[in-house]
Amino acid sequence: MKLDGSDVAELDDIDRRILSELQTDGRMTNVELARRADITAPPCLRRVRRLEEAGIIRGYHADTDPARLGWEIVFFALIGLDSQKETVLAAFEAEVAGWPEVRECHMIRGGGDFLLRLVARDTAHENALTRRQPGADPADDPHQPQPGRRAAVMGMRRR
Repeated sequence: MKLDGSDVAELDDIDRRILSELQTDGRMTNVELARRADITAPPCLRRVRRLEEAGIIRGYHADTDPARLGWEIVFFALIGLDSQKETVLAAFEAEVAGWPEVRECHMIRGGGDFLLRLVARDTAHENALTRRQPGADPADDPHQPQPGRRAAVMGMRRR
């Protein structure tokens, strides 16, 4: 693996195999990962460490079920702010970073400034969160997603 001038990693087939396997099962042992990547354990561990140090592997996470943790509702909210000044945008991001219900916050283009993915205990909590959002317009109902496809594995493009 090497980085070109644009910091885009050039991955070989073994790096791609390692990433694919770890995205499928991030808890497997290095020995099992090496077996699946068809290399021995020491170089496999070196490659994983190099991918981590390069920031390609950003972490290892548990995929939790919100409903089993008491968050019965998952919904999206489109937020439009009064201004797009950097200070206003940063203040909004800082504010929602402290909300435990916010699972994701994305700055977007067109039709709004931010898209939030939130969780709520019930509809009363969802309504309270909707009213709490800066610039919330009662006419802009939050959208509750239906279960759909969620890619567990991110494809790696070849150069």
